Amino acid sequence: MVSSLFAIAIIAVIVAGASYVLGSIPFAVIVSKLMGLDDPRSFGSKNPGATNVLRSGNKKAAALTLLGDTLKGVVAVSLTKVAVTHWGLDPALSGLSALSVFLGHVYPFTLHFKGGKGVATALGALLALQPILGVATALTWAIVFYLGRYSSLSAIVAAVFTPIYYIFGANAIWPLNPGTALCLVLISIILLLRHRANISRLLQGKESKVGAKKNKAAVRLQALNR
Repeated sequence: MVSSLFAIAIIAVIVAGASYVLGSIPFAVIVSKLMGLDDPRSFGSKNPGATNVLRSGNKKAAALTLLGDTLKGVVAVSLTKVAVTHWGLDPALSGLSALSVFLGHVYPFTLHFKGGKGVATALGALLALQPILGVATALTWAIVFYLGRYSSLSAIVAAVFTPIYYIFGANAIWPLNPGTALCLVLISIILLLRHRANISRLLQGKESKVGAKKNKAAVRLQALNR
């Protein structure tokens, strides 16, 4: 019994560690450097993510960053699911992988634990974990964004609904796994905490919409407040 629990603990540590390391790959910084752009941590919100890379004016760099951040979530969880199926491991390991790769992006050791907000990586992990759940989350983001043009609000609403979708879809669409459910709740909570400044600005009516024109002074002021 003790040896069995020890083996499970070792496997969990390996899955969490490998997923975290993969999540710590800073695509925003890597892509910007390869394309001769300024480090995304030096301008705008100073957030190493696709949205801030877009502020450089290079849409290709932003798209590549978004793709990289999403794919690392997909790859981490997909590889874990293969291992779970092949060796008959606890399916909760896939949820652990999703949480770990997300944490790797948000708190990467490669950037002194100061990473992005994790929206793209979380979405990639969800698409690999349960494709229907991932699509439902992506559609929620897209609908809210279409209606309001607030990227932050879209992420916040999607984060709130993701664990709800998982729980309500359990047994009817996918089997309910308590461990996975807990991991999804933790991802949602962390996402909300990472957006607390955005939530404050939304409540004050000061959050900027994507595509809205601003004068240079307003841009500098918002950058300092982020």
